[in-house]
Amino acid sequence: MTTQLQINGRRVRVEAAAQTPLLWVLREELSMTGTKYGCGVGLCGACTVHVGNGPARSCITPVGSLAGQQIGTIEGLAQDRVGSALQAAWIANDVPQCGYCQCGQLMSAAMLLRTTPKPSDADITQAMAGNVCRCGTYDRIRTAIHQAARALSV
Repeated sequence: MTTQLQINGRRVRVEAAAQTPLLWVLREELSMTGTKYGCGVGLCGACTVHVGNGPARSCITPVGSLAGQQIGTIEGLAQDRVGSALQAAWIANDVPQCGYCQCGQLMSAAMLLRTTPKPSDADITQAMAGNVCRCGTYDRIRTAIHQAARALSV
């Protein structure tokens, strides 16, 4: 089945069965390997992308349900102020350790800052709850989100 998708502001056509998870279309059909496979059941957050105005787990989101929706991936994150500020804060705070989960972490953090420009610790905890980091960099992630929020408020 041919599906037309809008990814990072670009229109693309993909050939995949409607029930194929977006993750595999991104990685295998479009060679966009920034989005990672973690658990395959939507629990770890490594595969987080933006669909419309919210985060989505691409490992459980069927590509057939996405026609006409805006999709954002880690490859397009730096296209706006929020993504750029987060990436700078991630680097400044040495957030990644192994780095595997960080694409999903950044995508969730970007959605948080787009909807809550000055998040509290509780806001951050809630928004990031679905993203697991085996290395335990949660404190650095929180610090980086606060830093990015401050940079964006200037």
